[in-house]
Amino acid sequence: MRAPIGFRISNRRKSLKISQAALARLVGISPSYLNLIENNKRDIAGSLLARVAQHLDIDVDELAGRAEQKLLQDLEEAFADPMVESLAFRPDERRELVAQYPASAAALARMHRAYAGAVASADAYADRLRSDPLLSQLLHQILSGVTAIRSSAEILEDVTDLDDAERQRFLAAIGRETRALSDVARNLIGQFDTSSQSRRGVSPAREIDDLIIERENHFPTLEAAAEALRHELATIGPFGIATLTELLGRKFGVDVTIGGPPADADFPGQYRFDPSSRSMWFHGASTMASRQFQLARLFGELAAADVIEDILRSTVLSTATSRRLASRAVGSYLAGAMVFPYTRFLADAEASAYDIDHLRQAYNASFEQVAHRLVTLRRPGEEGIPFGFLRSDPAGRLTKHFPLPGLLLPNSGHACPLWAIYGAFRTPDTPLRQVVRFSDGSRYLFLARTVQRRTASFHQQAAMSSVMLACDVLHADRTVYAAGLDLSDPASDIPVGPSCRLCTRRDCASRQEETLSPGGGGSATRTPLLPSALALGDPA
Repeated sequence: MRAPIGFRISNRRKSLKISQAALARLVGISPSYLNLIENNKRDIAGSLLARVAQHLDIDVDELAGRAEQKLLQDLEEAFADPMVESLAFRPDERRELVAQYPASAAALARMHRAYAGAVASADAYADRLRSDPLLSQLLHQILSGVTAIRSSAEILEDVTDLDDAERQRFLAAIGRETRALSDVARNLIGQFDTSSQSRRGVSPAREIDDLIIERENHFPTLEAAAEALRHELATIGPFGIATLTELLGRKFGVDVTIGGPPADADFPGQYRFDPSSRSMWFHGASTMASRQFQLARLFGELAAADVIEDILRSTVLSTATSRRLASRAVGSYLAGAMVFPYTRFLADAEASAYDIDHLRQAYNASFEQVAHRLVTLRRPGEEGIPFGFLRSDPAGRLTKHFPLPGLLLPNSGHACPLWAIYGAFRTPDTPLRQVVRFSDGSRYLFLARTVQRRTASFHQQAAMSSVMLACDVLHADRTVYAAGLDLSDPASDIPVGPSCRLCTRRDCASRQEETLSPGGGGSATRTPLLPSALALGDPA
């Protein structure tokens, strides 16, 4: 649609009291042609527009209405919205609105942008409800609580011959479930209150989580690509660093260097690939497991770039950061599928009762690499134990997670301080296991262990993390980590929550943060010694 330049020429000419015939004579065109221009029925640009602007003593950009052109485009989008597109607009209505009533046109455009933003926010909340394990589980707990209350109430209503003890038992059950339901509902409301106050967009990390949840952390196309690449490697030699190095050099001209300074002296990492020089550098202190994995990742990203691009293209990634993080995650998945071939690795895992230390030795891998691969064993008809995965830094901040349906794994921040992922820091390099029970009665086996990056000198600070696997207690007896545990006795379980803010356990001595309740709520465990509403000397 044309910008209303003609209307601006007409208004400016009239304000200067210049006749249409006089202006036409000054710029060298006929009065009839100028009349068509002023009625916006002919385009005007170039030298003719410059001459008109000169004689009307106005800047060309102002006369051309660059801002009005953008406003006209915004109105075009607003009028094309499905909510209003069926209305009988006149052909020139938007253009006339911009020309004659620019403030009203801007108001309509702003309102449409606000409406579009509100719709996008509603869609984001809907997606969050569908995919967020925390919110989904809270809603599930509410539904379960309502069902339990209803069942007990129906028994009290329909069964007339209950004795007093039985009736009291059902009444106690209703009271207990009602209190638990109230706590969960307050947490859910508080979660939305906090989100509304912050009004933050979806973070890149959140978009990666959504990608993983959508695919259930299993990518068949990457598994197929990994099998093909592994077969290609087998034609050169046994899978490992030597074969990967040889094929990378032969096929892609990549030179692998171990030790010595990196090209960037300030680079803090233990490996780096320089695309311009086709060189892959590893720190001399890097482990064999890290070198094998990163070489496999590099080979996969070079040889299966089209497969990776197809996955990224089919995923909604709103920012460059999201795309970069997703590309890294997909490349790491492909590397894991190459290092641990699906069928063989699943068989070895089952045969060893998921002994991670045994598997890391068999595949020359690290504890964290094996744990990652166990999480991805979700092939239909050939599934392993469903695991969730979590990683934490020494400060307790969660740096990576792969969700497990039903388990409340926080997306970020801090988890429950009683979880094994934090206890592992007290016993470095030693697996720590625990059976935990959440407030809804769900029980899980947690297994955590610290992992540490090697240092190259005395002056370097060791970088330590803790990684944790989690599975439903129903699968625990399939693992070596259940040995010696009485899984049938819930009394020995450790009562935990997802995090302090989402936990409904009011009597927890380890609570570090208030519950997420609307209006801030109150806490019986974190109150001042003296009521804050009273000052010393005030009457009670």
